[in-house]
Amino acid sequence: MTFTAIDFETATAFHPCSVGIVTVENGVIVDEFVSLIKPPNNLYSPFTIQVHGIYPRDTVNAKSFAQIFPEIQKRLQNRVVVAHNESFDRNVLAKSMALCGLNYEDLNLSARWECTVKIYKAKGLKPTKLSDCCRTMKIQLNHHEALSDARACAKLYLLR
Repeated sequence: MTFTAIDFETATAFHPCSVGIVTVENGVIVDEFVSLIKPPNNLYSPFTIQVHGIYPRDTVNAKSFAQIFPEIQKRLQNRVVVAHNESFDRNVLAKSMALCGLNYEDLNLSARWECTVKIYKAKGLKPTKLSDCCRTMKIQLNHHEALSDARACAKLYLLR
């Protein structure tokens, strides 16, 4: 089981304000990366702040997506990527890359990532929110903290 799990928290729409990435080699977590990201113009939706608790003051001096992209790229390129609700995180990545003039295809990822929502829904688990899956599978979670979410997603994938 070799893969990378990723989670983005967003400030508005698809503009990330945090990313967590967990690298798994042969079933063992070997690397974890987390970073705040300054969204364009450091703008946030009140709704997203309520969800994850990240405020503009937290990212005013953070690196932009383009500045941290090399860290993301080295962890994702040519890998199997796993996310909880993969279409959301995949779209955040692809749209953020496009905004920075980066080509998503250069990452050489599959068109769809592995999705723990779909996996656990197929197993009959309801509801399939990350917090519900983690409670059922007894995985520790600090929900909506990017690294905790990515780590939990990796553990869910390992237990599938």
